[in-house]
Amino acid sequence: MIKKLVGFDTVSRESNLPLIDFVQNFLYDQGIDSRRVLSADGQKSNLIATVGPEQAGGVVLSGHTDVVPVDGQDWDSDPFTLMRSGSRLYGRGSCDMKGFIGIALALVPKMVNLRRPIHFALSYDEEVGCLGAPDMIEVIRRELPEPQGVIVGEPTTMGAVIGHKGMVGLRTVVRGYEAHSSQTHRGVSAVMTAARLVSHLESVAQDLAKKTPSDNGFEPHYTSVHVGVIHGGTALNIISGECEFIWDIRNIPGDDPQLLIDVFEQFCRDEVLPGMRARYERCAIDTQVLARSPAFDESASPILSLVQSLIGSDDTARVAYGTEAGQYQGAGFPTVLCGPGSIDQAHQPNEFIEMAEVESGERFLSALVTELSR
Repeated sequence: MIKKLVGFDTVSRESNLPLIDFVQNFLYDQGIDSRRVLSADGQKSNLIATVGPEQAGGVVLSGHTDVVPVDGQDWDSDPFTLMRSGSRLYGRGSCDMKGFIGIALALVPKMVNLRRPIHFALSYDEEVGCLGAPDMIEVIRRELPEPQGVIVGEPTTMGAVIGHKGMVGLRTVVRGYEAHSSQTHRGVSAVMTAARLVSHLESVAQDLAKKTPSDNGFEPHYTSVHVGVIHGGTALNIISGECEFIWDIRNIPGDDPQLLIDVFEQFCRDEVLPGMRARYERCAIDTQVLARSPAFDESASPILSLVQSLIGSDDTARVAYGTEAGQYQGAGFPTVLCGPGSIDQAHQPNEFIEMAEVESGERFLSALVTELSR
């Protein structure tokens, strides 16, 4: 099943409908109805399916169907053909997170005696800002019998994760004024202005690192600010007229990322723009939010206790990466992260999942099926 899922190229820029077709047909052959929650353009879809009786007290198994790009990565094999080598399964999404989804689907034939339901909740566009899940979560909240909680099967090496950072993705566009590069006194360099703004963001990040207590369970322990992409300029001898950079804020629970955005925009407005517009009044700095997903911070809950009993450990952890867990929690669902594989392998060339992790995931989900069949 993992091999079949990896075989679908569901990089976020592509449609995931071929994979959804496959899963929906597989479930139908098992006598299970499912429903789609489509994107606005109809090119992508979430999928919701209930296995077992339509009653409260079940468990939602949540996973995203999209994967990150392989462009520019040095793979030793076809990323969309699962390859086994030694104790590892290689392929894009094998770890994040088609391994979890594949294990869960493969166990559907063993779910015939469920007394409390298992709800599958498969989303799209998690990797580009958790864009697909909210509409699906609203359908679950409104229409499904109330579950005892949600297990998001992100790769946690089968540990129970009870907290993660939030994320805001942003694009800042700087518009300067072009002139010959020998006349820097006349032009306004968008590239050099953007560099100044990036340097400012780095200073903000360093300040957050110093001020935030280090014993909060996160690594890094502070709200981070990172610029990942920058483009600008036309030629060496032209003062650049436009430059844009894409950046993100990864906030620990309790930190409001909007405050950082407001401070950044105030810096642009009060400290940078006046000097730019003194030379050319149409200079501008515009920042747009591209994606936003909330932080996740779970305390004791029945779903956490259930997961801990199934994995045989009371240990919990917090992680820096973001997931859809904060969206489920925001909708009122007790939630925990627990799934096979290590985040260290996610998004990498030659992404893999250890067979031992697959086996641990299978034992975990089999035990969940047994528990819900009592």
